[in-house]
This record gives sequence, structure tokens and C-alpha cells, in this order.
Amino acid sequence: MLKQRHQLFVALLGAVDGLVAGLACYGAWLIRRQMIDGSIPSPEGAGVVAWMREPLALFAVPIVLVAMRLFGLYRPRRDGRVLSEFAQVVKASLLTIVVLIATVFAFAPREFVGWNPGPSSGPLMLEAGRVQLGLLALVLPAMLIAERGFFRLGLRYIRRHGLNLRHVAIIGTGRLAKVTARTLERNSWTGIHVAYFISHQEKNLGPAQVLGKPVLGGMDDLEAILDRRPPDAVYIALPTGKAGLTRALLSRLDRFPVSVRLIPDVNPRYMPQSMVVSELDGMPILSVRESPMEGVSGILKRAIDIAGSLAGLVVFSPVLLLVSLLVRLSGPGPVIFRQRRVSLGGEEFEILKFRTMFHERDEQPPAAWTSRDDPRVTPVGRWLRRTSLDELPQLFNVLAGEMSLVGPRPERPELIARFREDWRGYMLRQHVKAGITGWAQVNGMRGDTDLRKRLQLDLFYIRHWSLGFDIKILWLTLFRGFVHPNAH
Repeated sequence: MLKQRHQLFVALLGAVDGLVAGLACYGAWLIRRQMIDGSIPSPEGAGVVAWMREPLALFAVPIVLVAMRLFGLYRPRRDGRVLSEFAQVVKASLLTIVVLIATVFAFAPREFVGWNPGPSSGPLMLEAGRVQLGLLALVLPAMLIAERGFFRLGLRYIRRHGLNLRHVAIIGTGRLAKVTARTLERNSWTGIHVAYFISHQEKNLGPAQVLGKPVLGGMDDLEAILDRRPPDAVYIALPTGKAGLTRALLSRLDRFPVSVRLIPDVNPRYMPQSMVVSELDGMPILSVRESPMEGVSGILKRAIDIAGSLAGLVVFSPVLLLVSLLVRLSGPGPVIFRQRRVSLGGEEFEILKFRTMFHERDEQPPAAWTSRDDPRVTPVGRWLRRTSLDELPQLFNVLAGEMSLVGPRPERPELIARFREDWRGYMLRQHVKAGITGWAQVNGMRGDTDLRKRLQLDLFYIRHWSLGFDIKILWLTLFRGFVHPNAH
């Protein structure tokens, strides 16, 4: 029954996705017609195929549906995060645009308005095709995200009223089982409802209720309980001392048509990054220490870094020239200051900054942060630090792949050797590339500020990283990051 309901839901969701993708194609087409031709076409006299072909709906809709499936957007994920789903939608949309461009050029170059080599074609028609694809690249993910957002709001509404719930049983009555139940209760928007507990003891010798839910029996009663009150899913939350029961328990649960989920007895404090479950030749592997920026996500982040650093170098080129002149006039010494820093995987690189200290003192700086009234800093350097303009040369570090636009700030090797002994989890910062700006920086953690708070914010960024989070940080940097009282 659950499988049938899920298939019906996927079919409905796919139909709506296809409709929204088609509307996005028409929207981009109509906007382009209005921009280029100055008019909106009339449907009279136009065949159905033409009205699907020219806006690219004939090609785009099936590509969108395949891309959405490839990125797992039709899998049952009641506990999936909203931002993660939206990120997958953006990836599916970008893949659609890439495949669409290849499809149009390979199979329909003479049919697509914009590459029609007829007598009326020319620069204007070529521009029309580019505009239409550019508009579609913006409109498609925006409309799909809006649609998925409305879907989630609708599901939350009906689940709040007792519909579309998934009733689950928790095997275990100890601390881990209680944590599991509280977590599910706290995230009630998933529609996962704890129906009852089953004790991990042979007989239930403990309380008749846990957190207000009944304990229907122990391991001896497992089959009878599941037959009498069949759940939609079973959560196995055994304490570490009872982990040996898991294999036999899974074998017994094979006789029932229920989903089974294992909850590891690991304190979340020791898993500062999101866990990833993979499989190798039938062996499950639980990854608790892994860079979140792997695969397609890492490629997209690098593409944003390249585009952003190039754009930044072009936009700020007059500022770079002006600051170079000011630094040169501020005293003897090089314009660019170089220093060894550490980035992804412990790799050392030379960070580039405009020189802000007197040259004779700049040659042997101590392994410590600069204080507010540091006598080593020049008057021009003090202004550069306050406005963060001394960091602009790091756009070259980003372009070279040594840094990212967004990430934890890189530290000197000497400081890292000290911090790794004093602060648990400090080395997790090296699971991502160091950045010009970061979550800690837009929250005021700059200069000689509380290291504990800065580390917490860096680890929060790593744990919750997404392309959307990066864009948010870049946006906040424009308003909070450049000038801040702690910047010195």
C-alpha cells in the first residue's frame, strides 16, 4: 500500500514538474519575443508542434524529468532538508540547460528560432537564441524551486492535520531510543509519527511508557507486535552494549514489509559534518569525516570561484591599481605581501595581500594575530585592513585554485600546530578550501576575536554547506564583510 501511494505521489509530482518546466519554457520564450521582436505571438494558425518546439518545451520537459530523477528528486525523503532539495533542483536545471544546448545544436539547429540560417537570420536571431536560453536558465530553476516549496508547504499543512503520516515503531527504550523519538517529534513536518516502542530486552521489564508512547513488549514479542500493529517503518535504536542483536534483528524483520532504519549510537558532537552512507560490494560504509564538496557540487563551486574571481578582478581593477600606488607611496618594500598559509587537506600555499606593515618589521612577523593598535601597521595599511581592501589580491589565489571565494580563513602553519592540540575539531576546517570570506567573518569574527566562537561558525558552515549558503555569505559580505569594527 505504501509503495502504491508513493508511486502515485511520484507520478503526480512528475506531472507537475513537467507542467512547470513547460511553463518556464513558454515564459522564457514570450519574454524573449517581447524583448527582441517587441510583440507577443498569437496562437492562431500555429500548430501544436510549433508551439511546443519554438519555446523548446518539446525538448526541455523530458530532459527536466530525467535530470530530476538522476538527482534523486523523486525518492521518498521525508527527512530531507529543504535547502538540499532546492540545491538538487538547481543542479538538475543546470544539467537540463547543458543537455538542451547540445540537443538543439545536434538535432534541431534549423528548427530552433535563434539559429535558423534562413534569409531573415543574422546577429539579431543569434542574439534571440542566446537570450532565450539565458532566460530559461534563470526562469526554470526559479519556477521549479517555487513549485517544490509550495509542495512542501502543502504537505506540512495536511500532516499538521493528521494526514499523510508515516507511523513508525522504535526498537529500544534507552537513551538512544529517546533521542530518536525526540528528534522525530521535533521535526514533525516530516510526517513521521512514533506509534510505539519495543524493548530491546527479551521481556519488557521497564516502564510501560516512554515519552508518553506505549512499550508494547520485548524481543520475544516482536513478531506478534508487528502482526498486531504493523508500522510503516521500524527504527532500530539499540545502545552500544546491545549492538550485537542487530544482525539477528534484521533477519527477523525481513519477514515483514516494513522499511528499516538503523540509528548509530554516536554522539552528534563527534560528527561535526553530515554523514554519508555508501556501499562497496555489499558492505555499507558510514563516512563521518569527508569533505562535503565532492563530485558535481565541488565542480560547481569551483566554476563559481573561477567566474567570481575573474569578475572581481575586472570590477576591482581600478581599485587594485589605486591601492598598489598608495602602498608604494607609503614606504619602501614590496606592494604585495606573501605568507605561507594552509588550505584544503593541509596543503600550504602563499597567500597574497597588499602590504600593510612597515617593511623592516614585515620580514619577521610573529605567529600571532595583529592587535588593534599594532605599531607594525602603516597608516595606509590600517585603512586597508579596516576596509578589507588588503585582501583583494587573494582573488588571484582563488583563480589559481589555492583558495575559494567562501570558506574558513586560512591560518599560518605555526598557529595550526598549536590550535590542533588545544581545540578539538580544529583540523576539520581543512576539509574545505580556505576562503576570502566565510560564515565567521560575516558574523563579526574577524581579527583577534574569540577563537572558540569562530571555530563553531566555521564548523557550522562545513556541516551545512551548500551552493545557496555560499551565495548567501557572498551577499552578506557586501553589507557586513568589507568594513567591520573587528577588522584591524
